[in-house]
Amino acid sequence: MRKYDASVATSAYDFLRENKELKGTAYLVASGSHGYGTNIETSDLDLRGFLIEDERYLFGLNRFEQFEEKGTDTVIFGAQKFIKLCAQGNPNVLELLGVDEDEIVICSEAGRIVRDNADLFLSKRVEQTFGNYANAQLKRLQNALIRNEESQAVQEKHILETLQRQMRHFEGKYADLGDDGLVLRIENGEMVMDAMFRGYPLRDFVGIYGEMQGTMRTYGKLGTTEHPKDLPRLYKHAMHLVRMLVTGRDILEGKGIVTKRRVEHELLMAIRNGAISFEEIFEQVTILQKEFERAARETDLPEQVDMSQVEELLISLYK
Repeated sequence: MRKYDASVATSAYDFLRENKELKGTAYLVASGSHGYGTNIETSDLDLRGFLIEDERYLFGLNRFEQFEEKGTDTVIFGAQKFIKLCAQGNPNVLELLGVDEDEIVICSEAGRIVRDNADLFLSKRVEQTFGNYANAQLKRLQNALIRNEESQAVQEKHILETLQRQMRHFEGKYADLGDDGLVLRIENGEMVMDAMFRGYPLRDFVGIYGEMQGTMRTYGKLGTTEHPKDLPRLYKHAMHLVRMLVTGRDILEGKGIVTKRRVEHELLMAIRNGAISFEEIFEQVTILQKEFERAARETDLPEQVDMSQVEELLISLYK
């Protein structure tokens, strides 16, 4: 008996048995916190997977994109869309292929084929897809913290940390600023800068100014929200940020897709439960960002996915 058989046997999931469009379901797994191993007693069971489309969707006028059942938060993609998302390096979909065996609800021969060939979908593109997802989580977290803070000094500190992280990515993109070229710091509760340039390329300076100006403008718009996020939601964002960085790092290091984070489980749960301060979380994130960037530089993954092989895989599912 599988782990979730009793849950799926309830009337809430009758649609899996009664909906004729879902008879070709090939792969269905527990996603979200259950898949990550970060679930708590009140965590919902979210199911994700794919099905082999009926022939009328392959040869007829319509296409099957996905099925959604909101009551149970179940999403089942058509095989074509699922494989395309995998080939694009979509983090949420790739992670479905790396769940533990006991998180699987349905796995037909077609599902096993895709799961066993997960490496076909891994390329250097992971640096962008997982990295962008992590950066979005980081920005969401920082923005929400700014909205929740009343102290101007604390707000300035968060903005300063964001700009300093942004400046680390200028290396290789713009001419070297040097140790003293541009230094940001807080003085008397306000952010100030020290700048020393001689013979610095004007176009590079304009580029740096533009990027930093964009960040400042973003933070300048944050005070208008009337519904700041609560702390549990913020800690959950922080947990996903860390999880995404370590998962992406492992993929880039050639370790495959490891969805359930056993090594980092204690850290992830401490973050989720609010046992770690945000200052400590940001320090940990800085370390993980460096590890992620190193893994991206040193990765042996191919530049891009071999789409001919991916197409052959998809065809084999229908055969």
